[in-house]
Amino acid sequence: MEVLKIATAGSVDDGKSTLIGRLLYDTKSLTTDKIEAIEKSSKQKGYDYLDFSLATDGLVAEREQGITIDVAHIYFSTAKKSYIIADTPGHVEYTRNMVTGASTSQVSIILIDARKGVIEQTYRHFFINNLLRVKDVIVAVNKMDLVDYSEEVYNKIKADFQALNAKSAYKEQNVSYIPLSALTGDNVVDTLGKMPWYTGQTILQHLEALESKDVYDNGQARFPVQTVIRPKTEEYHDFRGYAGKLYGNNIKVGDAVTVLPSLTESKVTNIHFFDQQFDEASVGSSITIELENDINVTRGDMIVKSNELPKIEKDITTTVCWMDSKKLVAGAKYFVQHNTNRVLAKIDSVKNVIATDYSGTTPASQLAINEIGEVTIKLSKAIYFDAYNDNKSNGAFILIDAATNTTAGVGFIK
Repeated sequence: MEVLKIATAGSVDDGKSTLIGRLLYDTKSLTTDKIEAIEKSSKQKGYDYLDFSLATDGLVAEREQGITIDVAHIYFSTAKKSYIIADTPGHVEYTRNMVTGASTSQVSIILIDARKGVIEQTYRHFFINNLLRVKDVIVAVNKMDLVDYSEEVYNKIKADFQALNAKSAYKEQNVSYIPLSALTGDNVVDTLGKMPWYTGQTILQHLEALESKDVYDNGQARFPVQTVIRPKTEEYHDFRGYAGKLYGNNIKVGDAVTVLPSLTESKVTNIHFFDQQFDEASVGSSITIELENDINVTRGDMIVKSNELPKIEKDITTTVCWMDSKKLVAGAKYFVQHNTNRVLAKIDSVKNVIATDYSGTTPASQLAINEIGEVTIKLSKAIYFDAYNDNKSNGAFILIDAATNTTAGVGFIK
């Protein structure tokens, strides 16, 4: 079954957790005891409705304040697809949490309170989705029940967001607009008929209709080797396979390939998926491939098509989202984790801080927590990479503090 990863983003009280709870409830993904707990808690608080945000706000502080702080991953399924939702916080001080949640998502739902319209935080949420090149964005205009399901209010918000979208450099992004009420369930899973002027899809209908080509950017095939498989059994005495996940594009039996960094050339002879063999593997598949000749391939190497070699350099220019309380400054040393490769690195320079409201950049010499800026990095050895805009999987990395082993930042190579 196809798995679709979704990130939600919205300001405080825009109704993210309520929307997710409603999705779970209407798709019958909540257990009986969870529904009973929601009914009991809603009654205790004096609500005359079910407070579905309780289905997702897991931390005590979240439930008490009615806000989202941590990134929560919620799972549910329909007959057609499985879904993983990253419920991310909307506060400015949790920008790093938003980046974490959106980094592995193929779809993003940006919530807007119909009473407030497009606000400063909406700019930041959209900027992060552009930065991470999330291909499909749903602008969910929530709380339509509080503005009497007004088409005029919806059209004004849609026009404001379209003006914001015009500032985006990511033109391949698909942006859809859906008016809804997460509290009543209108246009979440079903249409309740309160907005006859809207004839488009509900949230779930939109998600169900998405296909792989709608959410994946096509690039060049990249296969980072995670492990070498040598069973050494009677049946597979001489078997040598290379296991990993395929990114960027498909790969076929017979393709001429090059192993990096050795630049050794070979040819794909077999493609295995568990106990089955295929002539072609599609992007996103976790597979094992066999090569024509026995060559030295180890974890951290990358197999690519011979006519699609990536860049191999020791100096990189990047956009970094900083996640550590210790500021990022020139001269600091970190490990760069790029795919399965870990390389010692030195920060060459911090050039600027990028405003997340599309107002431009400010010259800077350091990055504080939750700031995003342009950073140049020198590596102790060359890595084989693509620009993030060309190949997301091979253009992203994390910075690891060598002393504490914490993930200090996430970067995107230019």
